[in-house]
Amino acid sequence: MASEIKPVVSYDETLAKLDIRVGRVVEVELETRTHKQTYRMVVDFGKYGKRLSFGRFTCHPVEEVKDRLVLGVLNFTPRPMGPVTSEVLIVGVQYPKAESGEATFVSPAVNAKIGSKLF
Repeated sequence: MASEIKPVVSYDETLAKLDIRVGRVVEVELETRTHKQTYRMVVDFGKYGKRLSFGRFTCHPVEEVKDRLVLGVLNFTPRPMGPVTSEVLIVGVQYPKAESGEATFVSPAVNAKIGSKLF
């Protein structure tokens, strides 16, 4: 039997309110001040600027993360993560067979333009 899904909502009251855009990871390094292994990533969103993001994408090696196209939610409030604050949420899903919270990226399948909006 299929799992229950959340109630139906309209586009205008949900996705239309989010500013989700394509960015490119231009800097990445392991962040050691957080409770769990986390990457510190600087993501370039073109005319929307560079934003700092902290995320648990550490099942991917640093070389695989740098220059990757990602989707980021630009209009969430900054989120404290222990002693650091993430300015943008990079969209991901659970990494297969990894511990809870460890993510893999949701990325464009082709070389999309930096700053493009998800629709």
